[in-house]
Amino acid sequence: MNTYAGKRRVLRLAGGDVRDFLQGLVSNDVARLDRGLVYAAMLTPQGKLIADFFLQADGADVLMDLPAELAEGLAKRLTMYKLRADVTIGPTDLAVSRGTGAAPAGALPDPRDDRLGWRLIAPEAVEADDTDWDALHVAAMVPRWGRELGPDSYLLEMGFERLAGVDFRKGCYVGQEVTARMKHKTELRKGLAQVAVDGAADPGSEITANGKPVGVLGTRAGDRALAYLRFDRARGEMQAGAAQVSLVARGPG
Repeated sequence: MNTYAGKRRVLRLAGGDVRDFLQGLVSNDVARLDRGLVYAAMLTPQGKLIADFFLQADGADVLMDLPAELAEGLAKRLTMYKLRADVTIGPTDLAVSRGTGAAPAGALPDPRDDRLGWRLIAPEAVEADDTDWDALHVAAMVPRWGRELGPDSYLLEMGFERLAGVDFRKGCYVGQEVTARMKHKTELRKGLAQVAVDGAADPGSEITANGKPVGVLGTRAGDRALAYLRFDRARGEMQAGAAQVSLVARGPG
């Protein structure tokens, strides 16, 4: 059974202006569609995350693979932006599958990290393999919507440059000014990290140090987890629930 397929939706964007339309809205360079999957995001004008997704060329059309709970709202937002552009946006019945073994026909490599294997958009879902996805995401420091990513997230704090999810040479898009300013004019003081966890602590637990808030625990796999941390306080031993927490790796933008 492929439960992942139920967590994703695929929108179809069609029309003569579709690539130019997307180029002015998403964080990555749409020209990369000619080389495979494109990981990208849409942002608010203040640079905060609206949604992250994968784009895939399907002839002249573009398919958008995104979290199911975001699909309807993002389709409405895209429709609002299109004005008189020759673009249509609609749902599909296509299914999304992923895996780390032999890739089926039509599958494409996940552009975020080689360890995440392949992704497939097709009429029917492929049976899921036994990959421990939580462990992979923690090891590769790849955040997910509803886990580490949410509407308060900034791309660079969440590692989108490292994950090939943002392009700084493509030109303007909504939220680009804030993202560029974070890249060139500031040092990131908060962001995604991998931590060691010793003891009982659930994802979503507050992380503290010396009684002060440091961040939030994310996806956990064994004694490792992702976390969103305030780096100036993430020193020495920290606590989350009944667990001791220590910094293992800080993810660059």
